[in-house]
Amino acid sequence: MEKNLHLETLCIQAGYTPGNGEPRQIPIIQSTTFKYATSEDMGKLFDLEASGYFYSRLQNPTCDAVAAKIAALEGGTAAMLTGSGQAANFFAMFNIASCGDHIVASSAIYGGSYNLLSVTMKRMGIDVTFVNPDCTEEELQAAFRPNTKLLFGETIANPALTVLDIEKFARVAHANGVPLFVDNTFATPVNCRPIEWGADIVTHSTTKYMDGHASAVGGCIVDSGKFDWTKYPDKFPGLCTPDDSYHGVTYTERFGIEGAFITKCTVQLMRDLGSIQSPQSAFILNLGLESLPFRMKQHCANAQKIAEFLQGNEKVAWVKYCGLKGDKYYDLAQKYMPNGSCGVISFGLQGGRSAAETFMKHLKLGSIETHVADSRTCCLHPASSTHRQMTDEELDAAGVGADLIRLSCGLEDAGDLIADLQQAIAQV
Repeated sequence: MEKNLHLETLCIQAGYTPGNGEPRQIPIIQSTTFKYATSEDMGKLFDLEASGYFYSRLQNPTCDAVAAKIAALEGGTAAMLTGSGQAANFFAMFNIASCGDHIVASSAIYGGSYNLLSVTMKRMGIDVTFVNPDCTEEELQAAFRPNTKLLFGETIANPALTVLDIEKFARVAHANGVPLFVDNTFATPVNCRPIEWGADIVTHSTTKYMDGHASAVGGCIVDSGKFDWTKYPDKFPGLCTPDDSYHGVTYTERFGIEGAFITKCTVQLMRDLGSIQSPQSAFILNLGLESLPFRMKQHCANAQKIAEFLQGNEKVAWVKYCGLKGDKYYDLAQKYMPNGSCGVISFGLQGGRSAAETFMKHLKLGSIETHVADSRTCCLHPASSTHRQMTDEELDAAGVGADLIRLSCGLEDAGDLIADLQQAIAQV
C-alpha cells in the first residue's frame, strides 16, 4: 500500500488486498487452528523462520489484516490486536517492564489505566511515578530513575480531557533513553498521529471511536518502528538478548527495530497470557474503521456546538472541551489536533452533585452508560455511578469532582441533542 495515500483511503484500502477471485471484504477466518502438510513446515513457524499461522491465540489472518490497517493509519511499522484496550496497555508496557523496573506516567489518564499501574503492576514488582501532565520538563525529568523503562500518557485524557504535550514528553523520554507510549483512543489517528510528534508506541481501546457502534470490545498496539532498542541493550534485554523461551531468538537481530517489539509481544505475551481479539470482533472493528474519518468529523462538530451551548447557559458552572477558545488546553489542541479533538465534554451545573443527579434523571436522548465514543450520545455522572464509593474529597483528588458530568456526543442531529440537554437542565 502506497504511503502517500490520504487517511480516508487508508481506512478503506489498507491492511488487506484481495487476489484474483478472492473476497473483496476481509474474510472472517473463524478457525482456532491451521493445517500443514509436514511437521517440518510447522516447525519453521515455531522457529520464527517462516511467516504463517498455527494457532489463533497468537495470530489470526483476520486480526492481522485489521492490525495492519491501524498501523498504516498511525504511520507505524507493525501492530497487533488485543482483547481490550486494557490488554493493549498492559501488554505494551509489560513487554519491556518487569519486576524491579519503574514507569513514569501522566496522572491524567483513564481510571482503569491508573489502577493497572498503581495496583496490579505494582503487585508484579513494577513501580510507577505519576506526574502532572502540565509539569515543566524539569519536573518531568525529576521523576525518572536509572531503572525507568517508559513514559506513558494519553493524547486526550479520559475523563479529565487534558491534552498531552506530546513533543515535551517525547523529548524527556528520549533524553533518558526510553520510549514514549501514548494512548490515542480519544483522538484516533484521524485527529492526531502521535508518532509524527515523537511517540514510539501508540495504543488504542478500539472499543471506542474505531468500532464506533458499541459492538465489539478490543484494543490495539502500534509500533512506530523508530525507537532503537539496540542503543540500550542493558535497559531492554528482552528485545536485545536471546529469548530462552523461544529457541534463543534475539528479536532485534531477527526482526530489526521495525518488528522486534510487536513480534516479542505476540510470541511471548499473547502466547502466555492470551488476551486475543476474536476474528469476528476484528471484522466488526474493520467495518467501523471504514467510516472513522467521517464519523469523527460529526462527533467533533456536535461536541463543538454543544460545548458552546453549555458555555452560554447560566445554569452551567463550568465546561471542559479543548475546542473552546479560552479552554486551558485550547492552544495545545490547536497544535496537535487542528481539525478537531473528540466528541467528549465534561461539565458541571450550578448546584453541584444534586443538580447533576436531577439533570441525569431527565435526559431522554442521552442514555446513561459507562461507555463513550459511540454513535449514540451517552452520559455519565461518575459520583453517583462508577465512582459512588468515593467521598467528595476523594473525588476531587482524583480529578472527578462530585459535580462532573461526562457527555459523549454521538452522531445525532446537534439541534436535537441541544434541545434534550436544555429541557434536562431546565429541571434543575
